[in-house]
Amino acid sequence: MGGAVGGTAGFAVVVFGALGGVVAYLAGVVGLRELRRLRRVGVPASALVRARAQGPEDRARPPRPLLQFETEDGRVVEVFSPVPSTARHPLPDGGFVPVRYDPADPRQVLVDGRERVGLEYGFLALGVLAVLGSITLAATAL
Repeated sequence: MGGAVGGTAGFAVVVFGALGGVVAYLAGVVGLRELRRLRRVGVPASALVRARAQGPEDRARPPRPLLQFETEDGRVVEVFSPVPSTARHPLPDGGFVPVRYDPADPRQVLVDGRERVGLEYGFLALGVLAVLGSITLAATAL
């Protein structure tokens, strides 16, 4: 009876590990596809960086400033920056940064030179490792 419970728990660990790995891998694939798409179809613009008031939810992570730019058809769009301002790559209030926006949905923005490709590849690697770990665990323990 103890083997059945351990087997069931082991099976659950394998299944959840594999599912988590697949989700992480797919997140990386979707992120890289979106980056490539915005590089390809994105319209270049210069965005004004605007600081925003810090709320209680901003304390745990680096704050993301607002980016304000004008589209080709004259609309003014204001979106949260997809990347935070850091000491290495500051987004100073009142400064300008080059962006690419999706002409079909200008709220989809890419800050040129700050694409965070490493993060997407990290999701891919994490997903592959989790799936391989789950397969190895299943082969040895179950």
